[in-house]
Amino acid sequence: MSVVKSLDLVLPKDTVYLAGSNVDGQVVLTLNSTLVDPIVRVELVGRGYVEWNEEIGPQKDYSRDILCNNEAEYVRKTKTFQIKDNWLSAGSHTFDFHFNLPPRLPSTFTSKIGHVSYFLQAACLVQDHILAKKRETLLVQGVSEFRRRNLEKNPLLVEAEKKVSYSCCRQGWVMMQVQMDKDTFMPGEKVVFTTAIQNRTNKFIKTVVFALYAHVQYQGFTPTAERRLHSDSSELLRQVTNAQIRSFANTTVVSTFNLPLVLSVTTGLQDEIMSTSYELVITLHLPYSLTTVKAHVPINITSAQEEQATRATP
Repeated sequence: MSVVKSLDLVLPKDTVYLAGSNVDGQVVLTLNSTLVDPIVRVELVGRGYVEWNEEIGPQKDYSRDILCNNEAEYVRKTKTFQIKDNWLSAGSHTFDFHFNLPPRLPSTFTSKIGHVSYFLQAACLVQDHILAKKRETLLVQGVSEFRRRNLEKNPLLVEAEKKVSYSCCRQGWVMMQVQMDKDTFMPGEKVVFTTAIQNRTNKFIKTVVFALYAHVQYQGFTPTAERRLHSDSSELLRQVTNAQIRSFANTTVVSTFNLPLVLSVTTGLQDEIMSTSYELVITLHLPYSLTTVKAHVPINITSAQEEQATRATP
């Protein structure tokens, strides 16, 4: 029977930690019998990694794929607990720990290209022999240089128009105007926008689709240390609104959605490996036609240290 019955990390549930905030918790070690000269420690680790294949010489006969990658370590802190008389009796033992996250960190992030991850790892050892380990991931929200007063600025108006041929000799057009009171938001915030639509065709438009995209630029290096950039996009949210816009009619659609609780902030290259921008795309599909009308609305994501140190998910 193992000396260690269990090793657990106790943390507040469903918590999002802001960069610069505190991480407080407990390591709970339960033993089946007495343990002499134990080492009990906990480690806070944050790191990122990206990797992709890129073709070189595509215009030549000897074109081939090369691996581009990059990595970064954002935080690594260790707490080794003092144990009185260097032994622990059978039963449960609780060790409190406290870490402070660095003030400038990228947000937790995962994609097919790479990831930014944070975790706590507890371990119980005797003479470098690991008896038990336990790992818990952390959700970390990065912060930016924006302040709360910036969030109320920059109202946004985006227009999109397309001419449509719907018979051999007749044409019409569709116009969209998308309005927002501001262009900068916090993770978890509700986004409200208004779409004014003018339908000057004989088509009956049934739905309006909106989707939020994250556009990420990754930075990596070839085996010969040449710098490379790679762009990728992913859809974060999608919503379909039943608009029912009659031919030669105008209508206004008010849409709302809640942002995810953890998002990379909008910056330049926010760390050594990646940068992120966001775009809201509103799409009208004309029935019985391949024609679509799209409005592209850029938005900014920010998070400030003036927020509460930790935010719990609902």
